[in-house]
Amino acid sequence: QVQLVESGGGLVQAGGSLSLSCAVSGGSFTYYIMGWFRQAPGKEREFVATISWVGGVSYYADFVKGRFTISRNNAKNTVYLQMNNLKPEDTAVYYCAARYKLGPSKSIPDYDFWGQGTQVSVSS
Repeated sequence: QVQLVESGGGLVQAGGSLSLSCAVSGGSFTYYIMGWFRQAPGKEREFVATISWVGGVSYYADFVKGRFTISRNNAKNTVYLQMNNLKPEDTAVYYCAARYKLGPSKSIPDYDFWGQGTQVSVSS
């Protein structure tokens, strides 16, 4: 059974930073494409970032380019999302997700496993 557990969320002022982590247990982490998604109140879940097996390829949503960085440590079975220059509109529950093999994807249905999410709140 693959389990994903996010951590690192919290409350921060606009312009601040947060670092999210997602620890993965079960399965072969090295073979998972990892992604971060978010869901704001009253809105649909949306893609944030994705990273390939060894971290050589990553993609970002336009609204986070230059502010967020996705990375992974395969030795620790963990994927990270460094969020800088946060804005109030970044307020959402952030989810990590895993996709077995294949390639990085921005599409929610492509992911096989999901974490429970961590709340990120940005005050103005």
